[in-house]
Amino acid sequence: MRIRIVDAFTDRPFSGNPAGVLLLDSFPDDHWLQKVAAEVNLSETAFAHPLPAGGEADWALRWFTPSTEVDMCGHATLATAHVLHTTGLATGTVRFAARCGILGATAEDDSTITMDFPTSSLTPVTAPDGLAEALGAEVVSVHGTAAHIGDLVVELRDEAAVRSLDPDFAALTHLSERGVITTAAAERPERGYDFASRCFFPRVGIDEDPVTGSAHTALAPFWSARLGRDELTGFQGGARTGIVRTRLHGDRTLLTGHAVTVIDGELHA
Repeated sequence: MRIRIVDAFTDRPFSGNPAGVLLLDSFPDDHWLQKVAAEVNLSETAFAHPLPAGGEADWALRWFTPSTEVDMCGHATLATAHVLHTTGLATGTVRFAARCGILGATAEDDSTITMDFPTSSLTPVTAPDGLAEALGAEVVSVHGTAAHIGDLVVELRDEAAVRSLDPDFAALTHLSERGVITTAAAERPERGYDFASRCFFPRVGIDEDPVTGSAHTALAPFWSARLGRDELTGFQGGARTGIVRTRLHGDRTLLTGHAVTVIDGELHA
């Protein structure tokens, strides 16, 4: 069985966010899917199989962390679309049926892929007890996200605070939310991005996710409201980094990025 590792939201190997991708004839039992994701041991592994022609979607798509299935994942969707397009299994726009609804992924002329995701709602909330201490940083504002994401968007003082974070992951697991999306405005927009972020999900087995597509469905409306523009560019990451271009389109967020296959091999299981 063929398995690929794809670095998403980057145009060069060993950067961005790596995802496992397996194209199947159908979904085996959940236990097998979870064991494969644990073996791959990346933040997400995507499993997809083709659907009958004429339906609302072309492929069924699921995502697993090493410990659980998730409702929505951007970088592994980008990785899957990249594999489909580079192998000739899809052209133009491919539609995925996923737990969060129908997602589109369109190959662009500049070799990027643009994904069509639901925009997350944002609700101002009081910072949970111990959040600032767990992050080790001053918290400026906190917003809850839509149920299909289930994270906190935490605004910090500046980009330097985001980049220097060294969280207490054990403390973050005590939050009721799935994870924490930390963010701040770009210190120097002339570098080519408008805001910076880092994302932490220790409750689902991912201490830090390098470049999180789903988080940008919340970061896009958050920063578009502040910066007054529907089209923005986000920079994310600590040790590994990547770039996500965002555009608000009604109740949808368009996420654009590159991807590159770094491993193409066989799974013997």
